[in-house]
Amino acid sequence: MNIQEYFGRISYNKSHKDADLQTLTVIFQHHIQAIPFENLSMHCGETIKLDLQSIYDKIVRKKRGGWCLESNHLLFWALQELGYEVCILGGNSYKPAERAYAAEINHILLKVVIEGNSYIVDAGFGGAYQAWQPLMLISGKDQPQIPGIFRFMEDNGTWYFEKVKRKHYIPEQSVPFTDTPELGNIRKIYTFTLEPRHINDFQELNTYLQVSPDNILQKKSICSLQTTEGLYALVGWTFTEVKYNYMEDMDLVQITTLTDEEVDKTLKDKFNIVLENKLVP
Repeated sequence: MNIQEYFGRISYNKSHKDADLQTLTVIFQHHIQAIPFENLSMHCGETIKLDLQSIYDKIVRKKRGGWCLESNHLLFWALQELGYEVCILGGNSYKPAERAYAAEINHILLKVVIEGNSYIVDAGFGGAYQAWQPLMLISGKDQPQIPGIFRFMEDNGTWYFEKVKRKHYIPEQSVPFTDTPELGNIRKIYTFTLEPRHINDFQELNTYLQVSPDNILQKKSICSLQTTEGLYALVGWTFTEVKYNYMEDMDLVQITTLTDEEVDKTLKDKFNIVLENKLVP
């Protein structure tokens, strides 16, 4: 495994001699704009493995994406190689339909310490709740980014991660709508604690997500990628293109339903993914 090969995969060609916040931010942005959040393997009859070599071969050499366990594990390795003080944390994602956080840890994220300041770095959430920059680990402070305003709230050692929602403008619809499974304009994303984890702590989760029929990743084939202006998302046969802040406090959302043939073409054209096995959306 070679850090230069990883840099080639994410199209990063600047200096990396300083393990500082600026370098971290640029590498992180290249990572999320090159490596899709995707669970296509489980809809292609492939097994997802958590060992670093397998993840490296899949994402770097085969130019695939991965879900949080894969993408953040690869990023963890890269940041360690570059001399960052980085550790793995476990999160419990929010389930809007149930209006509750998952009872068990089901997400992986990274904490990076630079000059005494802690930052949360998470390249594995995907979609509209993917931050574009490292977030300072500080409670109650709004942290505006292009995708929206993010913030952490801390209560008795548990951290809550949330995002302020924006309205969506969908050209086919006359009335802008806000994606609100719950009231208000705050979207809860996940909770976490600062207890350091090891990748092996997630092996059971990795297996469970691939066999449990009731989780969203089993029910839907998902592929999303951050772009310079917003994001692309392919869920089943539905392709969505989002342009952030198209108008003030409003994102432009364009939705297309694809045929089976168009699914493969869209994966190649928009996500740079060519699958070895047949996808069943």
